[in-house]
Amino acid sequence: MEQAREILSMKNITKVYGNGVLANSHVDFSVNRGEIHALMGENGAGKSTLMKILFGIEQPDEGTIELDGKPVKIASSDDALRLGIGMVHQHFKLVSSLTVAENIVLGKEPKKNGFLDRKKAVEITRALSERFRFDVDPTAAVSDLSVGKKQKVEILKALYREVKLLILDEPTAVLTPQETEELFEQLNKLKESGLTIIFISHKLNEIKEICQRITIMRHGKGVGTYDVTGLTVEDISKLMVGRDIILKVEKGPAKPKETRLSVRNLSCKNEVGRQVLNCVSFSVRSGEILGIAGVEGSGQEELVELITGMRHLDKRNGEVMIGTDQTAGCSVKEIRRKGMSYIPEDRMVYGAAGHVTIRENMISSICDSEEVNSGLFLNKKKIDRWVEAGIRDYDIRCGSPLDEIGMLSGGNMQKVIVAREFSAEPSILIADQPTRGVDVGAIEFIHKKIVEIRDRGCAVLLVSADLNEILELSDSIIVMCQGKISGYFPQAKEMTEEELGYYMLGVKHQSEEDLRRACCEE
Repeated sequence: MEQAREILSMKNITKVYGNGVLANSHVDFSVNRGEIHALMGENGAGKSTLMKILFGIEQPDEGTIELDGKPVKIASSDDALRLGIGMVHQHFKLVSSLTVAENIVLGKEPKKNGFLDRKKAVEITRALSERFRFDVDPTAAVSDLSVGKKQKVEILKALYREVKLLILDEPTAVLTPQETEELFEQLNKLKESGLTIIFISHKLNEIKEICQRITIMRHGKGVGTYDVTGLTVEDISKLMVGRDIILKVEKGPAKPKETRLSVRNLSCKNEVGRQVLNCVSFSVRSGEILGIAGVEGSGQEELVELITGMRHLDKRNGEVMIGTDQTAGCSVKEIRRKGMSYIPEDRMVYGAAGHVTIRENMISSICDSEEVNSGLFLNKKKIDRWVEAGIRDYDIRCGSPLDEIGMLSGGNMQKVIVAREFSAEPSILIADQPTRGVDVGAIEFIHKKIVEIRDRGCAVLLVSADLNEILELSDSIIVMCQGKISGYFPQAKEMTEEELGYYMLGVKHQSEEDLRRACCEE
């Protein structure tokens, strides 16, 4: 058997950020040519920093990088691309107003008389798409593409630049099972054509399915590199976290009571006048978790914004009721005072203020409440006790409550938001992608807390692109497709990821009469 040839060798990589945080400590990382190699670790384990160094976004304080056996200096992402290293980020870097072809050639455009040769760009894109069987229309506007198609465009963009090593950061985070299966088929074909892929993911079953080897990091150091076939998902979890992880959500049956949240005939158009919600109706009861599944762009974002007050709700566009109170015309603050807490999809945009302290972020929702407010002044002793209890109870790993929240790992930042929202003892919780981009240890913890708050009588609306999370946590499930509810399933435990995927893609759908009766009359 031919011995595997090493394409990448990173040795003794050390990176210390300006605030003294040791992100990488003497890390060794190597990848063989023509393999799909997994890189895993808890949030804050150092894998993102290591990949930023490889792609030229960060510079190491110590260590060397060799590509094809030759030492290289990667001072920028342009250097990385010239060396044949590409990266597809978790949040796509596409220009929505441009076509597929224009996005793919952006920065390396074919020219004619000094201007972009659009005809040539289309020809290049079509040839690439056919060669790798990606089935992408070069003339389509990126704004009209599904999430799965956008990801194909990102990969084609890298292939156009003739990369030989491709970094994929959480590539399946927002894909349906069917889209994931298609992506894996294409990745295997790319591997067979000689491309080397570094695959970053928190989804253990996918790592087992697609990757040949895995490197695991913990606390900024390399734990080791292993053949994937020799490990179970439980083994991988333990290596990542350093302890046994319960991969299945432990919860008893729901005991729903009164309706806490009602949504009736909710409709909405986006900023360009396109209908993104179309007569959506459902209700959530005390003591139950209602999950909402759907591919990205199916109306979940607008739905959550209307429910939480982040988007203006006009009575003409339907109604949202908390108990017997309508929320049309209410501010975010007024809706929160009616008993609603909200874990937002994007923790850095809506969940936390990155440049202020953990303490300030944790009290941001209660600083005007009698709990910590003594008239003209905040009660420092009460606040300190409240914050310290939150850090302890939610296992937030930080140096001090006065650290900037932006310096925490993604998982610990999410725990701060969860601690703040849960400590208010809400009657309704809107949990929008509550574990996106966090590691298995943090996922286990957050799932446990969501079940606990359900069992205390909270009505939970869970929105997630992770179908395993939807199936594990939810008591009942709604599926959205193109702004409508395509299916309602009162017994989540009877569903499978594959079946949900068909409803998410619109291949299957229930009749409007059945949905109206099931969603509104139960």
